[in-house]
Amino acid sequence: MRLGFVCCCISLASLFGVPALAQTNSPPGEQPTPGASQGTQVSPTSPTTPQGNTTQLTNDQIRIARTTEDIRERMLLDRIDQLEKRLADLEARSNASAAPPTASAVIQTPASAPTPATSAAASPAQNAVPVATPEAASPTWSIGPIDFSGLVDGYYGFNANHPASMNNQLYNFDTKANQFSLNMVKLSMSHTADPVGFQVDFGFGRAFDIIHASEPSDAPGILRNVEQAYVSLKPAALKGFEIDLGQFVTSAGAEVIETNSNWNYSRSLLFSWAIPYYHFGIRTSFPIGKHFTGGVQLVNGWNDTEDNNSGKTLGLTDTITYTKFAWSNTYYGGPENPGTNTGWRQLYDTVLLLTPNSKFNAYLNFDYGQNTSPLAVDTGTGTSAASTTDPTFTAKWYGVAGALHFQANSKWSFTPRLEWFKDRDGFSTGTTQDLKEFTLTGEYKVVQGFLARAEYRYDWSNQPFFDRGINPAAVKDQNVLAVGFVGFFGPKR
Repeated sequence: MRLGFVCCCISLASLFGVPALAQTNSPPGEQPTPGASQGTQVSPTSPTTPQGNTTQLTNDQIRIARTTEDIRERMLLDRIDQLEKRLADLEARSNASAAPPTASAVIQTPASAPTPATSAAASPAQNAVPVATPEAASPTWSIGPIDFSGLVDGYYGFNANHPASMNNQLYNFDTKANQFSLNMVKLSMSHTADPVGFQVDFGFGRAFDIIHASEPSDAPGILRNVEQAYVSLKPAALKGFEIDLGQFVTSAGAEVIETNSNWNYSRSLLFSWAIPYYHFGIRTSFPIGKHFTGGVQLVNGWNDTEDNNSGKTLGLTDTITYTKFAWSNTYYGGPENPGTNTGWRQLYDTVLLLTPNSKFNAYLNFDYGQNTSPLAVDTGTGTSAASTTDPTFTAKWYGVAGALHFQANSKWSFTPRLEWFKDRDGFSTGTTQDLKEFTLTGEYKVVQGFLARAEYRYDWSNQPFFDRGINPAAVKDQNVLAVGFVGFFGPKR
């Protein structure tokens, strides 16, 4: 194509009689005769002929030829670039359609389909980004270095016992029965430590009311709308060591506060009655080798931004991670009785997460907790107070839960859960009892960032614990059907 173009230019130059391709050092007065071939030198036709006009005409002709050549060359190069871009776009689409489906979800921005004139290399958003889990996540919303995420979570629950209290007993967050209800609205702002970062989560709804139910009545009201608020420091020289200061969620448990990050819609008995929600204090984490991460925490206690005594709670964490499984262990211990440092509350939590393939995952969660408190003694004034010495009483609770997660396809998944929880002394639920529950949840991803879940749950006890109609603690079991909807955006599912 380039050779043909050059030939055209030569012909054009010949047509205008421009000696551009075979100029010599002839005097300005020399000019070719009309019949002379290019490159042949001739004498001037007349010594009195003005030479200025002849020289000017020749230069104009040269400039015209070169300008024409430049324009045509640019046009051809632009056309070649456009054709190459179209070919690259067609090849990319062909490869995408021919690739087999994978277990990883794919995030694509609206810019993932560039026009033919757009270079594929100039549009980084065109490349699909795989996610570690089969659940699709919404693209990150960012303003400068700050990432934003959030969710809106609502549901309808039907309780076959028709309790007059309109509550699902033993539940966390989705507690309201036989009505539509708002679980939570949440907005998060974060910046990954580099080396300084932060995380702030705030919102409202039934979940936030329950999380902060144990805060002192004189605590600032704004605290009841904060789930997490901490700053992070991760010095590069310390090779992965990170320290957080502020309010953060607990390290214990197999489930979290956000519905869309769990497999089931309702929370398990162990999440609701065996472990804390959050702590306020200092948290550290540090990797040791490729598979082990340890951590130490020093916090005010369980579920209180402002401490209820002068003692502090110690937390120890470790996680062992491999491709097919992860094993986490958490211990918390410290004085938790209001107004006294006598007696400790202790918790051991362990979670084994199995990830053999993209279609099947499972977890097994075990909790053991106890709280030692001083017995009330007669003060001799007609009142009683907690003893600062013996005797004391130790209440205990423990249980185990397991769940299987089946990812049928990119839209549908199913999760059965089964657990047993023993509140030996009624410390957690207010009743000495053995509890069991079975849950079956089906999830459908409507679109990216919006999911629906339908769930059946059956709870039963060895004691008449559940309300029926206007009769409190009348029956030993409870059947609940629920449909929940969660809309979310941000970098995490």
